[in-house]
Amino acid sequence: MASGQPRALITGITGQDGSYLAELLLGQGWEVHGLVRRSSSDALGRIRHLLPSIQLHSGDLTDLSSLLSLIGRLRPEQLYNLGAQSSVPQSFAQPLATLQITGLGAANVLEAVRLMSPETRVYQAGSSEMFGNALESPQRETTPFSPASPYAVAKVQAQLMARHYRERGLFVVAGILFNHESPRRGEEFVTRKIARAVARIHRGEQAVIELGNLEARRDWGWAPDYVEAMVAMMAGPTPKDYVVATGIDHSVREFAEQALALIGRSFHDCVRVDPRLIRPADIAALVGDAGLARRELGWRPTVDFAGLVERMVRAELDLCAA
Repeated sequence: MASGQPRALITGITGQDGSYLAELLLGQGWEVHGLVRRSSSDALGRIRHLLPSIQLHSGDLTDLSSLLSLIGRLRPEQLYNLGAQSSVPQSFAQPLATLQITGLGAANVLEAVRLMSPETRVYQAGSSEMFGNALESPQRETTPFSPASPYAVAKVQAQLMARHYRERGLFVVAGILFNHESPRRGEEFVTRKIARAVARIHRGEQAVIELGNLEARRDWGWAPDYVEAMVAMMAGPTPKDYVVATGIDHSVREFAEQALALIGRSFHDCVRVDPRLIRPADIAALVGDAGLARRELGWRPTVDFAGLVERMVRAELDLCAA
């Protein structure tokens, strides 16, 4: 690595957001490091093309000693804590592991920075899931949290710890990101599941898509746009919380309808509801107000809902054709 470059450390670098963030920071001249769990089964597929340009380090968010060592050695100018157990359905099956990785893990990161590199700027990844079935819509930075899953509870814990360490003098920003998608989204998420299934239906390898709650509404955006918001937050003069969202919500039904229309297929012919896929506690609708990010960061989404659906489906069709 070249000397004199600003240095960034990304936890969760193998995920969707981590891979886009690494690309963005490299393009801006940063020296990029990533934390990878020792026992991780995550593939490096999303960042394989970046491996000559980034440095990976073995560690674990639940192991404070490994974080103390790494952060003390690197002393990064910026640290993006994206690492988490991020599947809401899985959090119901593994609530304690989710709390340890997503909640306690964030506290470990913040404490390690406080002890070893207090000048480091920290980004904590929040989630719209923290709002749950909020009475206020759209949701903004001041909307009370009402978590409806172990994942959301863990994210609230991490969010409150971020505020606590900010009050203790660290530069900690927290991005409350609403759903953001791309072809790099994990296969367990409904948008990627739909896109992949549409491609398989197009090839005659699958007849129907089995989904859960079709009427759940989410504010879906383009993941690379949201990563740009993270970087803008970290460059700001004052650390604070920011909601990042498009301000428009759509249902799972609408996503599937638009995706199937791209291959000329009917929603009614190709979608079946499987009650087993409905969450124990579901959220009816989430839609964000990103007014503060627009005013203070100059951030705006560049890809609308129709463009997002088309990009995800086209990527799956192209992958199959390759």
